Amino acid sequence: MRTSRSKHYNSSRSSLPFEDGMTSVKFHNVVDDSPETAVLVGLITPNQDERKTTEYLDELEFLAETAGAKTIRRFTQRMNGPNSVTYLGIGKLQEIRAYIQAEEDAEREVSMVIFDDELSAKQLRNIENELKVKILDRTNLILDIFAMRAQTANAKTQVELAQYRYMLPRLQRLWTHLERQGGGSGSGGGKGSVGLRGPGETQLEMDRRIILNRISLLKQRLAEIDKQKTTQRSNRGRMIRVALVGYTNVGKSTLMNLLSKSEVFAENKLFATLDTTVRKVIVDNLPFLLSDTVGFIRKLPTDLVDSFKSTLDEVREADLLLHIVDISHPDFEEQIKVVDKTLADLGCSEKPQMIVFNKIDAYTWEEKDADDLTPATSRNVSLDELIHTWMSKLGGQCLFISAQERTGFETLKQVLYNKVRELHVQKYPYNDFLFDHYEDTDTEK
Repeated sequence: MRTSRSKHYNSSRSSLPFEDGMTSVKFHNVVDDSPETAVLVGLITPNQDERKTTEYLDELEFLAETAGAKTIRRFTQRMNGPNSVTYLGIGKLQEIRAYIQAEEDAEREVSMVIFDDELSAKQLRNIENELKVKILDRTNLILDIFAMRAQTANAKTQVELAQYRYMLPRLQRLWTHLERQGGGSGSGGGKGSVGLRGPGETQLEMDRRIILNRISLLKQRLAEIDKQKTTQRSNRGRMIRVALVGYTNVGKSTLMNLLSKSEVFAENKLFATLDTTVRKVIVDNLPFLLSDTVGFIRKLPTDLVDSFKSTLDEVREADLLLHIVDISHPDFEEQIKVVDKTLADLGCSEKPQMIVFNKIDAYTWEEKDADDLTPATSRNVSLDELIHTWMSKLGGQCLFISAQERTGFETLKQVLYNKVRELHVQKYPYNDFLFDHYEDTDTEK
């Protein structure tokens, strides 16, 4: 969907992705190469304090940056929960509108407002009517990034299905610019409605039917892809399967490149990897299969999890999960919980798993002054203390490495060799799987 950079956003039929192939909201105008600007909005609730909201908005800003938008302002409001009609209170919406108007008066355009939660069709419609700019929610933004990152037919089909599922309940909002004259209830539209049904209602029904047909077709395609993937997995031979899982942007692809000596795309942006990459890896004289999967994230849209079934099957069918964690992230413990919950939703929580704390080279901490009597926080914990705490907590079932600097890499390879060998003997007791001794000639530091 290409959206023009006008000061007054108006949904129209041209924004519907009815043509065959991938579509998404584009954040760069074909004429103006400057990045679009975004205002971020979040709520502070009894279940989400100000610190947590700030962290969530930091992540939302990173998502916006990945999509190509520059954040210029944030707004937050304390509420018991989102308003079912306008998400925010009307006073806060008017404050945001006043800010947008002031920016426009100063000839500084505000391209969009992004909300940190999924918005209903009613909320989207009412917020657009009030703010008069493009409105996105977190789910829409993630879908756009997935659409931008999708390279293969498999990934494009999966993202397109998720887009249509997201759009279906929000179709009515896209047709509010057309007249709707029919009223009342029942199939006839009520007394006096015969012959008065507006083009908006007719077009709405047509679009819903088109989208439902398209969803049905995409499901058929994904079923065929799923069969192909299942056949491919069954033909891989009698080897243990290891899957790299974790939050997005924790270094899974970098570690994949180190272990497999391949060139999987790795970038310091969210969702750099969409398609699962599988490589045959040999540690010493032991071969196994290593897969790099799509990263998880807070509030991952359910439609994406459902659509990416064939991709996530690599996780479901793995014999060992390497849970990669970015220890330099200030909220890495929350990220661990998000990944654990997603794995539980996939039915993978009981699989053999080992946590690998990555990016120890980027870890920073603040030493407290001797006369500072305030309670210590997570920012006052040294790396050595953190390592000791987590080693004790997990019974030694964790490693600390830097994939970028190759720190701890040899230890990781040895532990991985021992675990894979143990699993292989259990699963294939009569299979002569060992290769001739493999000399690792890669001495690059």
